[in-house]
Amino acid sequence: MAVSAKMWARATLSFFVGLTFLGLGLGLGLGSSAKFDELFQPAWANDHFIYEGDLLKLKLDNSSGAGFSSKSKYLFGKVSMQIKLVEGDSAGTVTAYYMSSDGPYHNEFDFEFLGNTTGEPYLVQTNVYVNGVGNREQRMNLWFDPTKDFHSYSILWNHRQVVFLVDETPIRVHTNMEHKGIPFPKDQAMGVYSSIWNADDWATRGGLVKTDWSHAPFIASYRGFEIDACECPVSVSADEIANKCKSSAVKRFWWDEPTMSELSLHQSHQLVWVRANHLVYDYCSDTARFPVMPVECEHHRH
Repeated sequence: MAVSAKMWARATLSFFVGLTFLGLGLGLGLGSSAKFDELFQPAWANDHFIYEGDLLKLKLDNSSGAGFSSKSKYLFGKVSMQIKLVEGDSAGTVTAYYMSSDGPYHNEFDFEFLGNTTGEPYLVQTNVYVNGVGNREQRMNLWFDPTKDFHSYSILWNHRQVVFLVDETPIRVHTNMEHKGIPFPKDQAMGVYSSIWNADDWATRGGLVKTDWSHAPFIASYRGFEIDACECPVSVSADEIANKCKSSAVKRFWWDEPTMSELSLHQSHQLVWVRANHLVYDYCSDTARFPVMPVECEHHRH
């Protein structure tokens, strides 16, 4: 990006990040928060769950981490939850929040929050799997300390794009480029998952910094669970799911409205600012891993 563009992006920090969406654009669709057990259930290590009213805490110690999953699967829509990440020395830990389908050719949209030593910024890694193929990592730091308060992390998914959002600010867009012969995730229902686990073989500085268990237990806190998406019963076939979750003349889903097909001008400016100031790794620029640029990178606007 040109230097002048970077200067412009930094100068507009307070404008682009400080504004509230007020229900416009990608902020549409989510209603009031649900309780954890209305939408989710523990997936493993039930004894590492701590319930405090509407607040859920997952605990990681040297015996186990913990994880939960949605009770249903969904095809298109928006999922969101508020998370406060592990405070202090979180090196070696990963808090993951993602959507995924099943099987070897699954689709998946990942948020992975990579812990770090005290005083160092958390890194947020996003990834997109299509038909079982991932290796589309992007990493960035955030413009706030995600351990001091709750922040909203969301995934918007429709026929045209997958958008990763932090406090309703888009940080990544994966656009449908099927017209270029590039597969797009559109026909596999996905569950919603989150977990905390030890990944000190790679999470912090490539595995150089290990988990210090003297700081355990490591706690990730959750609230504000929201899913506004097309629910897919397990017993329904793939064709039935596609028909159920497709907008028609008599049934129109909000995420299929024309305004949802791409970012607004304001959201595009926000994304430019995020990438200019906070992106620290993009697989599209990693010539050591990819001597030939991945085909979607040649066409992707973001």
